[in-house]
Amino acid sequence: METLSFQFPAGQPAKGRALVGCVGSGDLEVLLEPGQVGTLAIQVVTSVNGSASRWQLLFERMFAEQPVPALNIAIHDFGATPGVVRLRLEQGLEELNHG
Repeated sequence: METLSFQFPAGQPAKGRALVGCVGSGDLEVLLEPGQVGTLAIQVVTSVNGSASRWQLLFERMFAEQPVPALNIAIHDFGATPGVVRLRLEQGLEELNHG
């Protein structure tokens, strides 16, 4: 198991929380909570050691495309593919926007 931390610029804190996915499904779980103004903080606990650069690139691509609220995001990964990671993050952000 490896724990990775990332930070990116963000806007104002989100107004709610969201939980998507499930580690028990052999997938991943993403918890999104309001963060500090101007900061998107992401912590990834993954079963895939040595994958920091893959996570970094995925987050850079995703958060360069859209403005994001200030969040603390906790990801518990069980070897999910980048496409599934992106899907879960997008689901969580959509839930925050509609909640």
